[in-house]
Amino acid sequence: MSEQAPAGPVVLRDVRVFDGMDDRVRTGHVVTEGTKIKAVGDGEPPAAGGSGTVIDGRGMTLIPGLSDAHVHLILAGATQSELLLGGAGLGQLKGAAEARAMLLRGFTTVRDMAGDTGDLKRMIDAGALPGPRIYPSQAGLSQTAGHGDFGMVYDVPTALGGTATRAEQLGLMRVADGTAQVLAGVREQLRKGASQIKMMAGGGVASAYDHLDVLQYTAEELRAGVQAAADWGTYVAVHVYTGAGVRRAVEAGVRVIEHGQLAEEDDVRFMADHGVVLCLQPFAESDHHYPDPASAEKNRRVCAGVERVFGWALEHGVELAFGTDLMLDPAASARQSEMLTRTARLAGGPLAALRIATSGNAALFRRSGARDPYQIPTAADAAAFGDVPHLARLGVVAEGAWADLLLVDGDPTTDLGVLADPAANLKVIIKDGRVHKNTLP
Repeated sequence: MSEQAPAGPVVLRDVRVFDGMDDRVRTGHVVTEGTKIKAVGDGEPPAAGGSGTVIDGRGMTLIPGLSDAHVHLILAGATQSELLLGGAGLGQLKGAAEARAMLLRGFTTVRDMAGDTGDLKRMIDAGALPGPRIYPSQAGLSQTAGHGDFGMVYDVPTALGGTATRAEQLGLMRVADGTAQVLAGVREQLRKGASQIKMMAGGGVASAYDHLDVLQYTAEELRAGVQAAADWGTYVAVHVYTGAGVRRAVEAGVRVIEHGQLAEEDDVRFMADHGVVLCLQPFAESDHHYPDPASAEKNRRVCAGVERVFGWALEHGVELAFGTDLMLDPAASARQSEMLTRTARLAGGPLAALRIATSGNAALFRRSGARDPYQIPTAADAAAFGDVPHLARLGVVAEGAWADLLLVDGDPTTDLGVLADPAANLKVIIKDGRVHKNTLP
């Protein structure tokens, strides 16, 4: 494996190109220059020149870098005891290690859905650390006794004069009650560089106090969060499993739902009618282990709803995004790749799943609008942005797009299972035009 910044262009010849959008796989070449894709063509490429790097793809499949729309870099990289007992820097260091591991699994862009990742993002963007592009939410917002309240039962809530919990001290969560605190909490995350906002609108599996059916945040509180985010040109995504929670959030203006595995068909149709994106994780019970029997039962119920909600979402045309939501078990983080391969069965086949994890997720990321750190939000906005060097398209293999590319030994458009073993089957990983892995002779 090599990690290097190429002095000149990178030429990938004799590759079968899946561009992230079309069903057709074309044979040809791709040329990168700097951080962008310079050319995508048929046949043999032009000469690379003395400063270029030529990679002979030998007929392997070239795809856009993968993305994961629901990660927790800090929470996935550390255990609960490490975060509770370690110093403040431990979570950041663990998160940096996890970021590198995700990149080497082929995930070149992620959306972090609760964690203080702003500084990690800046270090990666500057090239000082290896890792994916990060769309940070910063701290997730939770009501007292909500999914993000990890205080002890005997602690006085912050709204009643108590001190911040360990999760708040580490910037993982922000407990905020009432519209005034919600407004302040949202604005605090935006001040820290959040590209979107995460709020907890229903009960959770890992949280100790709330049942899955519990509704969290009043409609007024949700509307306050949505308005504060909209004032900055971005959106609120909510954690929620149940249909009642989905409907309250959507009626309050939320346009991105995380999870939703306990929704009914009418609720899924309601999402489709309102143009809501559903970031749906292909959970299996074995993905998370909960010593507490109550949490284990909640996990079983959520996992039981995965297949039916995927089916309804496809039937009613809900825009789907792929995410994993793995956390607090670093040894299980590599399941990220396996979870992607499961999506083929649930989302309509390997090609459909691959589109969701590339250009599909990129469309969700563009909803950050003016706060998108990497993409021009829409074609209509391109003129207003002009030629901005740090903005390009994500999730596609096309001229002018980010040079985030994976060379796969096998054809993931017909067998997504080849991505379950990235160490063996990802022969080349390029992000930002930089070769982070190349195991070819």
